[in-house]
Amino acid sequence: MIVTPFKTKAVVVGDSLLPIFDDCIPTLSDRDILVITSKIVSICEGAVVKNDGLIDKHNLIKQEADFWLNVPVSQTYGVTITIKNSLLVANAGIDESNGNGYFILWPKNPFRSAFLIWEYLRKKYTITKLGVIITDSHIIPLQWGTRGRAIAWCGLEPLKNYIGTPDIFGKNLHITKASIIDGLAAAAVTIMGEGNEQTPLAIIKDVPTVQFQNHPPTKEEIEALTIKPVDDIYAPLLTAVKWKKGG
Repeated sequence: MIVTPFKTKAVVVGDSLLPIFDDCIPTLSDRDILVITSKIVSICEGAVVKNDGLIDKHNLIKQEADFWLNVPVSQTYGVTITIKNSLLVANAGIDESNGNGYFILWPKNPFRSAFLIWEYLRKKYTITKLGVIITDSHIIPLQWGTRGRAIAWCGLEPLKNYIGTPDIFGKNLHITKASIIDGLAAAAVTIMGEGNEQTPLAIIKDVPTVQFQNHPPTKEEIEALTIKPVDDIYAPLLTAVKWKKGG
């Protein structure tokens, strides 16, 4: 697997996304995977709120979240724990870093954004097998450090299902599914960086395990990745607290 980051200009509110691809990506080939940070998608789509000193960030988080926990922020490093788009995430994905005076929200419809990027680049480079992954950074319990994960994708199967297949000793696996999109997102974000590297794009090549698709993910395919809190391996934690409805 080869991951190549691409530098862009400082992306600011009012910029358009497609010209950034035209300026920064020299070419694409069949079986390439474009990884793009959600932040520049949001900025170019206008999914931002001006931080004019009058906006209550906590209220904005509650508005953007699907669900949120009402616990003192002093217990969570000033972070509100939320669920958005079936993902456990801090602050409903809202970020101020590299925002140039704006709160940066998640794209309003990240799967539509991924599809439009996928459609544009396939036509531009006359290719059929192309993956697009929109990423954001997240943290996991009990470990320091951010890592990339996918919040939307297009053109590739997101999971590799091992259920019913044997391990090296012939014992069938019962629950194992590998997240292809999150593995690729983590690798790309590691190379793209988290600070002022100004490389919000990456191309991943030579990933033989990826299965490409010629259609955007269906509603059923998207829902197949999600697990209800009550069915999750961490159900004792997720269901032991009272989530408040956001929006």
